[in-house]
Amino acid sequence: MNKMIKLATLSVLVAAPALYGASVAACVGCHGQQFEKAAMGKSKIVKEMTKEEIVAALKGYKDGSYGGGMKGLMTGQVAALDDAKIEAIAALIKGGAAVASDKATEHAAAAAVAEVKVIDINEKACDPERIKAEDLAAKDKLAAEEIGLRKTSLFAEDDKTVSVKTDYERPAPGQSTRFERAYMNAPPMVPHSIEGMEPITKENNQCLGCHMPDVATGIGATPLPETHFTNFRPETVMKGNEVLMEGKVVGTELKTVGDIKLAKTRHTDEIYQGRFNCTQCHCPQANVDTAVANTFEPEFKDPKGETSSSLMDVINEGVE
Repeated sequence: MNKMIKLATLSVLVAAPALYGASVAACVGCHGQQFEKAAMGKSKIVKEMTKEEIVAALKGYKDGSYGGGMKGLMTGQVAALDDAKIEAIAALIKGGAAVASDKATEHAAAAAVAEVKVIDINEKACDPERIKAEDLAAKDKLAAEEIGLRKTSLFAEDDKTVSVKTDYERPAPGQSTRFERAYMNAPPMVPHSIEGMEPITKENNQCLGCHMPDVATGIGATPLPETHFTNFRPETVMKGNEVLMEGKVVGTELKTVGDIKLAKTRHTDEIYQGRFNCTQCHCPQANVDTAVANTFEPEFKDPKGETSSSLMDVINEGVE
């Protein structure tokens, strides 16, 4: 019996090796190496489902007829799968083709090599021809349509004068290409769709399912940096009628502290709750051109600065 299962699994792998590497390995961050976890604490445990149930669920997510709290997230994950690929995924899962940690890492590494290039969000804005065309200071006369960002004459505004419609349509998580950071240690833009992931709360943060360091390495996601596990705020408490900051009396009233010296950092193994609201800093990148051209080009002191953070190493620069 075991031999038959192995042969069946092998036939699927031979037929769709890329599928095994990309689709199944990408699932383990949320569902577990053996598909033994309830993804985000919400989904069914896939390991306990039959092959037929897995196929029905994936097809249901695709056509919108299946799913509860995970529907928005899973719909994007299965959008590009045809029936044959869905059947293959179900066969892999039920055939014992669990993705070991080293395998997941191997697949992620292969994907990283294939997608070394990052999207430069400044490229179009810094195009020399565009900068030259939009250099109003170099012109003797300006047309009314050139004044302002809407490119419409101020004397002829009507219902057609509207802002560009913002389009946040993006590939599903795991299928996108990273954006280059706007500048050194800038919060990276979100390159994938976040449909179904909001609202983000302390009790329900689906981003952590892929971006916690112990999971991110295995599935090729960007891991949370050390800053997200560190509390930089000074420990401030009231003791009797006195205000103590980092154990020192600073007065009898709570006031805004004017100095910029950083507090003693406290590192924890869990994400610091002052950082739980991911979209407070990390925003989805809209599919629109910048309103104006510019000559800004970021300089990265760290060779990996385009896609990674070194903030913990430089956070005291200029202070100490």
